[in-house]
Amino acid sequence: MLDSTSTILELLESGDATAREVTETALRAIGATEPTNNAYTHVGYESALRAADAVDADRKAGRPLPPLAGLPVAIKDVLCTSDMPTTCSSNMLRNFTPPYDATVVAKLKQAGAIVIGKTNMDEFAMGASTETSAMGKTCNPWDTDRTPGGSSGGAAAAVASGTVPLSIGTDTGGSIRQPAAFCGITGLKPTYGRCSRYGLVAFASSLDQAGPLGWSVEDVAIGLQAMAGYDPADSTSVDHEVSDYRAAIAETDMKGVRVGVLREATDQEGVAPAIRTAVAEAEKVFRDLGAEIVEVSLQHSPYWVPTYYVIAPCEASSNLSRFDGAHYGYRHAAEENGASESSLDKTEPLEAMYRASRAAGFGSEVKRRIMVGTYALSEGYYDAYYNQALKVRRLIRGDYDTTFGSVDLILGPVTPSPAFRLGENTDDPIAMYLCDLFTVGANLAGVPAISLPGGIDDDGLPVGIQLQAPVMQESKLLAAGAAFQSATSHHQRRPDSFVTT
Repeated sequence: MLDSTSTILELLESGDATAREVTETALRAIGATEPTNNAYTHVGYESALRAADAVDADRKAGRPLPPLAGLPVAIKDVLCTSDMPTTCSSNMLRNFTPPYDATVVAKLKQAGAIVIGKTNMDEFAMGASTETSAMGKTCNPWDTDRTPGGSSGGAAAAVASGTVPLSIGTDTGGSIRQPAAFCGITGLKPTYGRCSRYGLVAFASSLDQAGPLGWSVEDVAIGLQAMAGYDPADSTSVDHEVSDYRAAIAETDMKGVRVGVLREATDQEGVAPAIRTAVAEAEKVFRDLGAEIVEVSLQHSPYWVPTYYVIAPCEASSNLSRFDGAHYGYRHAAEENGASESSLDKTEPLEAMYRASRAAGFGSEVKRRIMVGTYALSEGYYDAYYNQALKVRRLIRGDYDTTFGSVDLILGPVTPSPAFRLGENTDDPIAMYLCDLFTVGANLAGVPAISLPGGIDDDGLPVGIQLQAPVMQESKLLAAGAAFQSATSHHQRRPDSFVTT
């Protein structure tokens, strides 16, 4: 059973299981669940077994082994891998295999982790349900009629279904935390710059950040320990000491810790009763643990979503301009899809090829965001939209700075509701964007945030709670999360479909 990361590492270190046995278990679990869940875009059967055999050979020979030796890990398909395709779940990159590993992938491999495969996602990380993927939708292991969230839906479903104990996702506006909440697992968005973005195919460069997903705070602490650190190849990487995150989670004493409750979030219209209950119960847990509970307000929180949905599409329109069929990505041939040479503009053949390639290579949600961003950056609108959004973003960061001057952590919801049904919001982009209502603030401010399992609703679906901390205070965040999980059992619940073979 591929459950707790720490348990699997203990089995490997004690010799009670070999890396090959653990890897074969992961591959069997993927084979059993993929027909239903579709959590993976690629599975590296041969490469994973080769890596496992190498770990076993080193262990048998008594050679020193890195801390994650033999641990199966899944990687979101937006992070470059030299031995597997990196498609961003898009037709634009369907056949692309990078010549290098993303820094966080290289760090995990150096730590001994075995990359089992790449996980499904919303195309170019644009979505909240993993339904915009060109590789097909991913289903939630708790209820396959519902979404696992997005854009890291495959990464969350891979853990929740029992195929891997740890996966790596990315979070631009909540794309780790929302899937974690929907799938009943723990997901961490680190401080912007804590983990390298080198080799992460950019959606919104000032917002994207890679982070771990697992069942418990301990799992994600182990993952972050391997991923974090300064990278000179990434100009946005922060040269800041990497703490001992596993040691931090042993510090579960909450006495004297001031937890600010973001009451304005749970009091909003449209927040499901189960979400309100989860936050209220979490507040009680922290109070019982000795924390001081303080009500806080982030004044500009009503502007989080509109600010994000100006800045993110603007950056996307710039980042995705490289995918034109000439420099990168799919190139449309005139004869494809029944087209003929006459269908291309003979006077502007290169521009026509660009148009045809991007029209065929990108899905509708990506096109929508490119067009929104291009419009907001266009002459006459740049100052009215993009510049104004940047000014509001600074106010949002100021709210966080002020609030963290009086509290250590902020407690609130992750999502307005539990997982919604597949297809429910696909024709309503605004409803889909509002899934990010409580998560985009952390991305705009660059602060770390964690989603923790907070309970089960009346339909048997998991709900999550969110903690946010000051910049580079992941240790404080993880310690509080570990304290919460030491007093609750929500993170120990598993879906009925959880693979135990």
